[in-house]
Amino acid sequence: MTEHRTPPRWLRWALAVVAVVTACVGLGITTASATLSLGPHEAEYAVDTDGLVVVDLGPLGTLEIDSPLPLGLGVDVTVKEIPADLSAVGASSTLDRLVGDLDGYLQFYDSPQVTIDAVTVALLGDAARRAGLALAVVALLGWGVRALLGGPRRRELTAVLAPRTWQLTAGVVVVAFIGGAFVSADVDTPRPGRPASEVFAGTSLEGARITGRLAGVIDTYGGQLVELYDENEAFYEAARSDLGTAWSSWEIRHAVRTNLGEEPADPATGADGDVVTMLVVSDLHCNTGMSTVIEEVVERSEPDVVLNAGDTTMNGTAVEKVCVDAFASAVGDVPMVVADGNHDSTLTSQQEAAHGQIILDGDVVEVAGVRILGDRDALETRIGEGTYPAREQTPAEQAANLAETACEEEPDLLLVHTPVVGVPALESGCVPFQVSGHTHRRSGPLQVGRGMRYVSASTAGAASGQPTVGPLRGTAEMTLLRIDTATREWLDTQVIEVTPDGEATVHDRVPVPEVVPPVGELADPAPLVSPSSPEDPAETVAPSDEPSVDVPIAP
Repeated sequence: MTEHRTPPRWLRWALAVVAVVTACVGLGITTASATLSLGPHEAEYAVDTDGLVVVDLGPLGTLEIDSPLPLGLGVDVTVKEIPADLSAVGASSTLDRLVGDLDGYLQFYDSPQVTIDAVTVALLGDAARRAGLALAVVALLGWGVRALLGGPRRRELTAVLAPRTWQLTAGVVVVAFIGGAFVSADVDTPRPGRPASEVFAGTSLEGARITGRLAGVIDTYGGQLVELYDENEAFYEAARSDLGTAWSSWEIRHAVRTNLGEEPADPATGADGDVVTMLVVSDLHCNTGMSTVIEEVVERSEPDVVLNAGDTTMNGTAVEKVCVDAFASAVGDVPMVVADGNHDSTLTSQQEAAHGQIILDGDVVEVAGVRILGDRDALETRIGEGTYPAREQTPAEQAANLAETACEEEPDLLLVHTPVVGVPALESGCVPFQVSGHTHRRSGPLQVGRGMRYVSASTAGAASGQPTVGPLRGTAEMTLLRIDTATREWLDTQVIEVTPDGEATVHDRVPVPEVVPPVGELADPAPLVSPSSPEDPAETVAPSDEPSVDVPIAP
């Protein structure tokens, strides 16, 4: 008679734990789901075992493509906001709405990897939560069964089962193998009569199969989308390349002038010195194409901080997370400080905070040795709905609160989206420098009260009445600011621009002028003169000319 050798207790427990964990992880993965965006729509993503990625557009049909996931895993994507009955609104009107969402589809098609990465992270997170919950349930059940059996009965069962550990393990493996075989056998193969759409040939969606009315939409408009995508890719790749060339030209020009003594040598920056470089972006308005250009500027200039003066999105919706993700990816590990604008929302702030960005909310934060005060906009603007209050405080109350905080905390910088909101703080003399956006037009550094104000143009090249998706309609701008944290002195500004022709220019640094005491405090009163920017002539502006903060205007 063969004698069963009883494995050590630690091995029996290890095998049991591995089996339970494997089962729970498998359950978590195969039942994971998440709600995210797909182009201009919200969509429900759910893992299944049919080996396909299926985008379900209800009565419009489906888009199917072979899944890249292993083990026969696939993903079902149910797109929301599609009427269940096309006759309720008319098929033609639904198709018109789809065409009207072309910009949203282009945003997805322009940066599909951003959406894929976000979906992957969300599904893995949900799978981990489900697996953890399953493990907790198994642990509680195990504890309950153990308590019900009692010590004597547990010892009896152990004496019977322990010598058969290897047989039980082999049985579990066989059952898992058979179950996996059944799952793999259930994987769908492309059905006859459903050819791959030629529209996607040579793209990341090559091989996709279209069903229903969606096939007609793709055949009619898909070519336009691909053409727009190709045009978009070519434009921004060329713009990035031209920016690299322009930056190299500026470096050579700067080095020559420094050697000739026409410009001072650069002081030590960042962690090795007191000078901190800050990159200003503003009014990105979901132009994800600019993310590659921003990435080039970050790589070339190596800023210590990125300042986002707001309006990262158009409507602050959940589906615009892809825009937030794209810009976060562009700046990499560089800290980003954000003053959200009137086209953003609290949801936008949450999406940005998930990337580790610092969201200003009325308090002073210190980043890279610079003390920054700011707040998100008190108003919200929604396309087709207008502008309305979004917070309990009015813009005027927000401006007063910021001025009060500035005088208490003495920050180095005020970062707000709407320029006039910073007027009281600047007039008080409690903050030396302000950065804003909103107007889509650059101005400054311009003295306001006892401080300097700089208004950034749109980094998306936003032009009135024009979409920001696709090649630029207006000139896109970014600005590099430098501050000496030892003396708390703002040193200079440097404008970087890309025109609608794709031509990039890196302007020379322009020193930030000293603040002139307001009229009445001078022995010999003289008008205040704003410094010249690289393109703009000098302007004469007095502090009393500032508009009231009671009526901010949404561009």
